[in-house]
Amino acid sequence: MDEQKRTASLSAEADGVIEGRNAVIEALRAGVSIDKIYLQKGETDKTLGHIASKARAAGVVVVEADRRKLDAMSRTHAHQGVIALAAVREYVDVEAILDRAAERNEMPLLVICDEISDPQNLGAILRTAECAGAHGVIIPKRRSAGLTAVVAKTSAGAVAHVPVARVPNIPSLLKDLKKKGIWVFGTAADGSTGLYDADLKGPAAIVIGSEGSGMTRLAAENCDFLVSIPMRGKLNSLNASAAAAILLYEAVRQRLA
Repeated sequence: MDEQKRTASLSAEADGVIEGRNAVIEALRAGVSIDKIYLQKGETDKTLGHIASKARAAGVVVVEADRRKLDAMSRTHAHQGVIALAAVREYVDVEAILDRAAERNEMPLLVICDEISDPQNLGAILRTAECAGAHGVIIPKRRSAGLTAVVAKTSAGAVAHVPVARVPNIPSLLKDLKKKGIWVFGTAADGSTGLYDADLKGPAAIVIGSEGSGMTRLAAENCDFLVSIPMRGKLNSLNASAAAAILLYEAVRQRLA
């Protein structure tokens, strides 16, 4: 490996990007916490098949991606059809988040990210969640940013303090939370409940939709309340992390009152 490629490889690994078949296999073998593995779509290579099966057995999300996406993600330009993103910390289960609230003798305050794909937005949400005293953040396994180095950096250290759970299905999660007595508040521009009419003092889960299209239909249908944020300007929507901050701090205000 020439010096330029070696430097690129070391820099990529420092950012949690693991490229190439041998590097990914070794990471899996060593038990490195991996957030997601991207495999080149249409490849039938036995080695890539071995990586996929080993990853799935370890509970790692495997995503097929076309070569252009892999090329864009690659720092070394030698990805060999596979790129893994290391997780900066382990995920927890939802019960651990609820236990955290119980240990503090507080009403649960959860943030649920419904397909937030921008790592900088997820990092900003984690930072706000930590500052507001939320007990944890929940994300879906697919179609979501994960606990990568970019998210950690954007969170300004919050990733080390806020438990994050990852679930296979957000609508199913919302149904389970409601059975546990937690009220689910979704953010929606056309929501029928105004921000300052929402009662966030009790056990609450705040659902934040994706950057482009907002909450998915099934997530919205499983909310108890759809909350609208007052808009006084010419634009009709806020960045996902800004919406999360507004709802979280309204919850803080109500709980301190």
